[in-house]
Amino acid sequence: MKDIHQFLCSPAESTHRHGPHDRIVMSSRVRLARNLRDFSFPGWAKKTERVKILETIQPAVSALPQMADSFCEAMDNFTALDKQILVERHLISREHAAKSSGSGLVLDRAEAFCVLINEEDHLRMQALRPGFQIREAWAAIDELDSALEKKLAYAFDNELGYLTACPTNLGTGIRVSAMLHLPGLVLAEQINPIIQSVNKLGLAVRGLYGEGTEALGNVFQVSNQMTLGESEIFIVERLEKVLGQIIEHEENARQKLLESKPRVIYNHIGRSYGILANAHLISSKETMNQLSFLRLGVDLDLFPGTNRALVDELFLITQPAHLQKQVSDKLSAEERDQLRADMVRERLKTVSRPATK
Repeated sequence: MKDIHQFLCSPAESTHRHGPHDRIVMSSRVRLARNLRDFSFPGWAKKTERVKILETIQPAVSALPQMADSFCEAMDNFTALDKQILVERHLISREHAAKSSGSGLVLDRAEAFCVLINEEDHLRMQALRPGFQIREAWAAIDELDSALEKKLAYAFDNELGYLTACPTNLGTGIRVSAMLHLPGLVLAEQINPIIQSVNKLGLAVRGLYGEGTEALGNVFQVSNQMTLGESEIFIVERLEKVLGQIIEHEENARQKLLESKPRVIYNHIGRSYGILANAHLISSKETMNQLSFLRLGVDLDLFPGTNRALVDELFLITQPAHLQKQVSDKLSAEERDQLRADMVRERLKTVSRPATK
């Protein structure tokens, strides 16, 4: 088996990727759900059938031009730590991490495409882009899907569209989402009205790792819920429009807080810097919440000479699996909290206290 850690971009490299509006939109993703004709859905398929599906799909995906020099492996060959690192990188779902025999992964070298085999559906293929690039992600995954459809017989109905294991994915099978950093709206206490408005438009707002997770570090995922009865481009354009409005609201919230309540912003950023630069024990959850305000401080030019990529890298490498990967022994929760605090203190030595007015 290839080593996934030698294949993955380093955290420093992955967090130096830039895209439009990336101070607010951290990443864009478009995912398509597809199934093969004449095979049971993964949840109903016996192990031998799942293995046959994997053996049918994996070589077809790996042979695509977009997946040249890709990483291709069955899920039962990954360790639990490997899987958790892929979850923390948002390359696979928590559900796929729980899979073993008959499930697989194909990941391209640039980490722009990731194909999950036998998750809830036979195929969950996704295009990932930094910043606000919903349309670009859609164009990329549409091209990959069209090329794959020439090689594989998809389960398709003329009235219902693409057939999926869950009815909520029926039709186009598309899920368009963006990961947003919204500390301004949280501090201005406008986040709940925004979430309610977005929900009324038929969109979902979730936490950092999707459904059922909390918005650690003021990071929220916004995605479509409808897949049936609307075209893919209509769904993409609608989400693009809503995201544009959320970006505007976040920018306005930051500006208004600076004008009317500067001490509120300075207090949060200053306290977060103080905790992170001086803590000797800190949990993953607290680290992410404090890093959120450090990131806001960088965006507001309160840390001259500090690159946002430093904060984004700390977001990643302080999470449990990434932290565990750096040491050979299994760490207790307290040992993780100690190592995390030591790492953050060391990395922030070159960052001066915030230059508040």
